[in-house]
Amino acid sequence: MSRPMIIFGSIFIALLLAGGGYALYLYDQLSQTADDIHEPIARESELREPSNTEENSSSGDNAESTSTEEDEENPQPLSFLIMGVDDEESTSGRSDTMILLTVNPGKESIKMVSIPRDTLTEISGRGTEDKINHAYAFGGAEMAMDSVEGLLDVPVDHFATVNMQSFEDIVDTLGGVTVQNNLAFEDNGHSYPEGEISLDGEEALSFVRMRYEDPQGDLGRTERQRQVLDAVIQEGASISSITRIQEYLTIVEDNVRTSLTFADMRELQSDYRSARHEIDTLQLEGDGIMRDDIYYLELNEQRKNEVSDQLKDHLEI
Repeated sequence: MSRPMIIFGSIFIALLLAGGGYALYLYDQLSQTADDIHEPIARESELREPSNTEENSSSGDNAESTSTEEDEENPQPLSFLIMGVDDEESTSGRSDTMILLTVNPGKESIKMVSIPRDTLTEISGRGTEDKINHAYAFGGAEMAMDSVEGLLDVPVDHFATVNMQSFEDIVDTLGGVTVQNNLAFEDNGHSYPEGEISLDGEEALSFVRMRYEDPQGDLGRTERQRQVLDAVIQEGASISSITRIQEYLTIVEDNVRTSLTFADMRELQSDYRSARHEIDTLQLEGDGIMRDDIYYLELNEQRKNEVSDQLKDHLEI
Protein backbone atom coordinates (compact mmCIF):
# COMPACT_ATOMS: atom_id res chain seq x y z
CA MET A 1 0.00 0.00 0.00
CA SER A 2 1.53 3.29 -1.09
CA ARG A 3 2.20 6.18 1.26
CA PRO A 4 -0.17 9.18 1.30
CA MET A 5 0.90 11.93 -1.02
CA ILE A 6 0.24 14.95 1.17
CA ILE A 7 2.45 16.76 3.66
CA PHE A 8 1.40 18.62 6.75
CA GLY A 9 4.61 19.80 8.34
CA SER A 10 3.26 23.15 7.27
CA ILE A 11 0.36 22.83 9.71
CA PHE A 12 2.71 24.16 12.37
CA ILE A 13 3.44 27.14 10.11
CA ALA A 14 -0.29 27.37 9.35
CA LEU A 15 -1.19 27.77 13.00
CA LEU A 16 1.38 30.51 13.35
CA LEU A 17 0.18 32.30 10.22
CA ALA A 18 -3.40 31.86 11.32
CA GLY A 19 -2.83 33.38 14.70
CA GLY A 20 -3.44 30.47 17.06
CA GLY A 21 -4.76 32.87 19.74
CA TYR A 22 -4.92 30.32 22.51
CA ALA A 23 -1.27 29.43 21.88
CA LEU A 24 -0.46 32.58 23.85
CA TYR A 25 -1.66 30.70 26.91
CA LEU A 26 0.56 27.78 25.99
CA TYR A 27 3.76 29.75 25.52
CA ASP A 28 5.93 27.33 27.46
CA GLN A 29 4.57 24.28 25.64
CA LEU A 30 4.95 25.97 22.28
CA SER A 31 8.52 26.99 23.07
CA GLN A 32 9.42 23.45 24.15
CA THR A 33 7.81 21.93 21.07
CA ALA A 34 9.68 24.38 18.83
CA ASP A 35 12.98 23.40 20.45
CA ASP A 36 12.24 19.69 20.08
CA ILE A 37 11.40 19.87 16.37
CA HIS A 38 14.15 22.32 15.41
CA GLU A 39 16.71 20.83 13.02
CA PRO A 40 19.39 23.39 12.14
CA ILE A 41 20.88 23.46 8.66
CA ALA A 42 24.29 24.71 7.54
CA ARG A 43 23.30 26.33 4.27
CA GLU A 44 22.37 29.71 2.86
CA SER A 45 20.67 30.07 -0.46
CA GLU A 46 23.03 31.18 -3.20
CA LEU A 47 20.05 32.90 -4.78
CA ARG A 48 19.73 35.30 -1.85
CA GLU A 49 21.76 38.50 -1.77
CA PRO A 50 24.04 38.98 1.28
CA SER A 51 22.11 40.31 4.25
CA ASN A 52 22.14 44.04 4.88
CA THR A 53 23.84 43.39 8.19
CA GLU A 54 26.76 41.71 6.44
CA GLU A 55 26.97 44.38 3.77
CA ASN A 56 26.98 47.16 6.31
CA SER A 57 29.26 45.54 8.87
CA SER A 58 32.13 47.77 7.84
CA SER A 59 30.03 50.92 8.09
CA GLY A 60 29.75 50.92 11.88
CA ASP A 61 27.10 50.11 14.44
CA ASN A 62 24.81 52.91 13.22
CA ALA A 63 24.34 51.35 9.79
CA GLU A 64 23.74 47.90 11.27
CA SER A 65 21.17 49.26 13.71
CA THR A 66 19.35 51.14 10.97
CA SER A 67 19.27 48.03 8.78
CA THR A 68 17.89 45.91 11.60
CA GLU A 69 15.14 48.45 12.34
CA GLU A 70 14.17 48.61 8.67
CA ASP A 71 14.00 44.79 8.45
CA GLU A 72 11.71 44.70 11.49
CA GLU A 73 9.41 47.33 9.98
CA ASN A 74 9.39 45.69 6.53
CA PRO A 75 9.60 41.89 6.92
CA GLN A 76 10.82 40.25 3.74
CA PRO A 77 9.04 37.51 1.76
CA LEU A 78 10.14 33.99 2.67
CA SER A 79 9.90 30.53 1.13
CA PHE A 80 9.30 27.15 2.75
CA LEU A 81 9.85 23.67 1.33
CA ILE A 82 7.35 21.26 2.90
CA MET A 83 8.14 17.56 2.53
CA GLY A 84 6.38 14.34 3.47
CA VAL A 85 8.78 11.52 4.33
CA ASP A 86 8.46 7.89 5.37
CA ASP A 87 10.73 8.00 8.40
CA GLU A 88 11.31 11.24 10.27
CA GLU A 89 14.20 9.82 12.28
CA SER A 90 16.50 9.29 9.31
CA THR A 91 17.26 10.51 5.82
CA SER A 92 16.68 7.07 4.32
CA GLY A 93 13.13 7.80 3.21
CA ARG A 94 12.09 9.55 0.05
CA SER A 95 10.07 12.74 0.14
CA ASP A 96 6.90 11.50 -1.51
CA THR A 97 5.45 15.00 -1.46
CA MET A 98 7.17 18.35 -1.93
CA ILE A 99 5.30 21.63 -1.69
CA LEU A 100 6.99 25.01 -2.04
CA LEU A 101 5.28 27.91 -0.28
CA THR A 102 6.21 31.56 -0.69
CA VAL A 103 4.83 34.01 1.87
CA ASN A 104 4.73 37.75 1.17
CA PRO A 105 3.65 39.80 4.22
CA GLY A 106 3.48 43.05 2.25
CA LYS A 107 1.08 41.59 -0.32
CA GLU A 108 -0.62 39.55 2.41
CA SER A 109 -0.58 36.45 0.25
CA ILE A 110 0.81 32.94 -0.14
CA LYS A 111 1.73 31.14 -3.33
CA MET A 112 1.86 27.38 -3.32
CA VAL A 113 3.23 24.92 -5.86
CA SER A 114 3.30 21.13 -5.57
CA ILE A 115 6.30 19.46 -7.19
CA PRO A 116 5.33 16.01 -8.52
CA ARG A 117 7.51 13.34 -6.95
CA ASP A 118 8.51 11.82 -10.33
CA THR A 119 9.83 15.13 -11.68
CA LEU A 120 13.08 14.63 -13.56
CA THR A 121 15.76 17.08 -12.48
CA GLU A 122 19.42 17.37 -11.53
CA ILE A 123 20.07 16.29 -7.97
CA SER A 124 22.25 19.03 -6.49
CA GLY A 125 25.59 17.79 -5.20
CA ARG A 126 25.47 14.55 -7.19
CA GLY A 127 25.65 15.87 -10.75
CA THR A 128 23.10 13.33 -11.99
CA GLU A 129 19.49 13.51 -13.10
CA ASP A 130 16.91 11.61 -11.10
CA LYS A 131 13.45 11.91 -9.61
CA ILE A 132 13.18 14.98 -7.39
CA ASN A 133 11.90 12.93 -4.45
CA HIS A 134 15.21 11.02 -4.33
CA ALA A 135 17.10 14.14 -3.23
CA TYR A 136 15.96 13.80 0.38
CA ALA A 137 17.00 10.13 0.45
CA PHE A 138 20.45 10.98 -0.92
CA GLY A 139 21.24 14.03 1.20
CA GLY A 140 18.43 14.97 3.55
CA ALA A 141 16.69 18.32 3.73
CA GLU A 142 19.65 20.38 2.51
CA MET A 143 20.08 18.41 -0.72
CA ALA A 144 16.34 18.56 -1.30
CA MET A 145 16.33 22.34 -0.80
CA ASP A 146 19.28 22.77 -3.16
CA SER A 147 17.65 20.56 -5.80
CA VAL A 148 14.37 22.49 -5.67
CA GLU A 149 16.32 25.73 -6.01
CA GLY A 150 18.03 24.31 -9.07
CA LEU A 151 14.72 23.19 -10.54
CA LEU A 152 12.73 26.40 -10.05
CA ASP A 153 15.56 28.96 -9.78
CA VAL A 154 14.13 30.51 -6.60
CA PRO A 155 15.63 30.59 -3.09
CA VAL A 156 14.41 28.11 -0.48
CA ASP A 157 14.76 29.65 2.98
CA HIS A 158 13.31 27.05 5.35
CA PHE A 159 12.07 23.48 5.36
CA ALA A 160 9.60 21.37 7.29
CA THR A 161 9.22 17.60 7.10
CA VAL A 162 6.52 15.36 8.52
CA ASN A 163 6.25 11.66 9.21
CA MET A 164 3.36 10.58 7.00
CA GLN A 165 2.04 8.19 9.65
CA SER A 166 0.71 11.21 11.55
CA PHE A 167 -1.57 12.43 8.76
CA GLU A 168 -4.90 11.19 10.06
CA ASP A 169 -4.25 12.36 13.62
CA ILE A 170 -3.34 15.85 12.45
CA VAL A 171 -6.48 16.30 10.35
CA ASP A 172 -8.69 14.91 13.11
CA THR A 173 -7.08 17.19 15.69
CA LEU A 174 -8.00 20.15 13.50
CA GLY A 175 -11.60 18.92 13.46
CA GLY A 176 -11.49 17.82 9.82
CA VAL A 177 -11.23 19.88 6.64
CA THR A 178 -13.62 21.09 3.94
CA VAL A 179 -12.63 21.09 0.26
CA GLN A 180 -14.21 21.72 -3.14
CA ASN A 181 -14.00 18.41 -4.99
CA ASN A 182 -13.90 18.63 -8.79
CA LEU A 183 -13.84 14.89 -9.53
CA ALA A 184 -16.41 12.38 -8.25
CA PHE A 185 -14.77 9.07 -7.30
CA GLU A 186 -14.72 6.26 -4.76
CA ASP A 187 -11.62 5.01 -3.00
CA ASN A 188 -10.93 2.66 -0.10
CA GLY A 189 -14.60 2.43 0.83
CA HIS A 190 -15.13 6.20 0.77
CA SER A 191 -17.32 8.12 -1.68
CA TYR A 192 -16.33 11.61 -2.83
CA PRO A 193 -19.08 13.41 -4.77
CA GLU A 194 -18.43 16.60 -6.71
CA GLY A 195 -18.87 19.83 -4.81
CA GLU A 196 -18.06 20.93 -1.28
CA ILE A 197 -17.26 17.98 0.99
CA SER A 198 -16.08 17.66 4.59
CA LEU A 199 -13.37 15.13 5.39
CA ASP A 200 -12.11 13.55 8.58
CA GLY A 201 -8.56 12.24 8.83
CA GLU A 202 -9.19 8.84 7.23
CA GLU A 203 -11.26 10.33 4.44
CA ALA A 204 -8.69 13.05 3.75
CA LEU A 205 -5.93 10.44 3.62
CA SER A 206 -7.77 8.49 0.95
CA PHE A 207 -8.73 11.69 -0.88
CA VAL A 208 -5.12 12.76 -1.38
CA ARG A 209 -3.77 9.28 -2.15
CA MET A 210 -5.95 8.45 -5.12
CA ARG A 211 -4.50 9.00 -8.56
CA TYR A 212 -5.24 5.98 -10.78
CA GLU A 213 -8.87 7.01 -11.37
CA ASP A 214 -7.81 10.59 -12.01
CA PRO A 215 -7.41 11.47 -15.70
CA GLN A 216 -4.60 13.83 -14.68
CA GLY A 217 -2.70 11.18 -12.73
CA ASP A 218 -0.10 12.57 -10.37
CA LEU A 219 -0.91 16.14 -11.40
CA GLY A 220 -4.49 15.65 -10.26
CA ARG A 221 -3.29 14.28 -6.97
CA THR A 222 -1.04 17.27 -6.35
CA GLU A 223 -4.04 19.52 -6.98
CA ARG A 224 -5.93 17.72 -4.20
CA GLN A 225 -2.88 18.10 -1.97
CA ARG A 226 -3.01 21.85 -2.43
CA GLN A 227 -6.75 21.90 -1.75
CA VAL A 228 -6.32 20.07 1.54
CA LEU A 229 -3.32 22.15 2.59
CA ASP A 230 -5.29 25.33 1.89
CA ALA A 231 -8.14 23.94 4.01
CA VAL A 232 -5.72 23.08 6.82
CA ILE A 233 -4.41 26.63 6.91
CA GLN A 234 -7.95 27.97 7.20
CA GLU A 235 -8.90 25.41 9.88
CA GLY A 236 -5.79 26.34 11.83
CA ALA A 237 -7.17 29.86 12.10
CA SER A 238 -10.30 28.65 13.85
CA ILE A 239 -8.79 26.53 16.60
CA SER A 240 -10.30 27.83 19.84
CA SER A 241 -9.74 24.96 22.26
CA ILE A 242 -6.67 24.77 24.48
CA THR A 243 -7.11 21.00 24.66
CA ARG A 244 -7.03 20.67 20.87
CA ILE A 245 -3.90 22.81 20.63
CA GLN A 246 -2.18 20.66 23.25
CA GLU A 247 -3.08 17.51 21.30
CA TYR A 248 -1.84 19.14 18.14
CA LEU A 249 1.49 20.12 19.68
CA THR A 250 2.04 16.53 20.84
CA ILE A 251 1.52 15.24 17.29
CA VAL A 252 3.81 17.92 15.88
CA GLU A 253 6.56 17.15 18.41
CA ASP A 254 6.53 13.46 17.46
CA ASN A 255 6.34 13.86 13.71
CA VAL A 256 7.60 17.23 12.44
CA ARG A 257 11.11 18.62 11.96
CA THR A 258 11.90 22.13 10.70
CA SER A 259 14.74 24.60 10.28
CA LEU A 260 12.57 27.26 11.92
CA THR A 261 13.63 28.37 15.39
CA PHE A 262 11.17 29.53 18.03
CA ALA A 263 12.21 33.11 17.25
CA ASP A 264 11.41 32.49 13.56
CA MET A 265 8.00 31.15 14.52
CA ARG A 266 7.21 34.15 16.68
CA GLU A 267 8.16 36.41 13.78
CA LEU A 268 5.80 34.47 11.51
CA GLN A 269 3.04 34.87 14.05
CA SER A 270 3.67 38.59 14.37
CA ASP A 271 4.48 39.71 10.84
CA TYR A 272 3.22 37.07 8.40
CA ARG A 273 -0.12 35.87 9.76
CA SER A 274 -2.26 38.04 7.46
CA ALA A 275 -0.80 36.28 4.39
CA ARG A 276 -3.16 33.33 4.90
CA HIS A 277 -6.11 35.37 3.61
CA GLU A 278 -5.01 34.97 -0.03
CA ILE A 279 -3.61 31.65 -1.19
CA ASP A 280 -2.78 31.20 -4.86
CA THR A 281 -1.94 27.74 -6.16
CA LEU A 282 0.37 27.35 -9.14
CA GLN A 283 0.38 24.29 -11.38
CA LEU A 284 3.43 22.64 -12.95
CA GLU A 285 2.78 20.64 -16.12
CA GLY A 286 4.69 17.95 -17.93
CA ASP A 287 4.71 14.67 -19.85
CA GLY A 288 5.60 11.19 -18.73
CA ILE A 289 8.70 9.64 -20.26
CA MET A 290 10.53 6.32 -19.83
CA ARG A 291 14.28 5.99 -19.26
CA ASP A 292 15.74 2.54 -18.75
CA ASP A 293 12.23 1.25 -18.03
CA ILE A 294 11.73 3.85 -15.27
CA TYR A 295 8.93 6.41 -15.39
CA TYR A 296 9.75 10.12 -15.02
CA LEU A 297 7.78 13.34 -15.39
CA GLU A 298 9.49 15.81 -17.71
CA LEU A 299 8.22 19.29 -16.90
CA ASN A 300 7.08 21.63 -19.63
CA GLU A 301 9.91 24.14 -19.76
CA GLN A 302 7.77 27.12 -20.67
CA ARG A 303 5.29 26.47 -17.87
CA LYS A 304 8.09 25.84 -15.40
CA ASN A 305 9.64 29.21 -16.27
CA GLU A 306 6.24 30.91 -15.87
CA VAL A 307 5.87 29.42 -12.38
CA SER A 308 9.43 30.41 -11.54
CA ASP A 309 8.81 34.01 -12.63
CA GLN A 310 5.64 34.22 -10.52
CA LEU A 311 7.47 32.91 -7.46
CA LYS A 312 10.33 35.36 -8.00
CA ASP A 313 7.89 38.22 -8.27
CA HIS A 314 6.18 37.09 -5.11
CA LEU A 315 9.53 36.87 -3.31
CA GLU A 316 10.45 40.29 -4.74
CA ILE A 317 13.74 39.16 -6.24
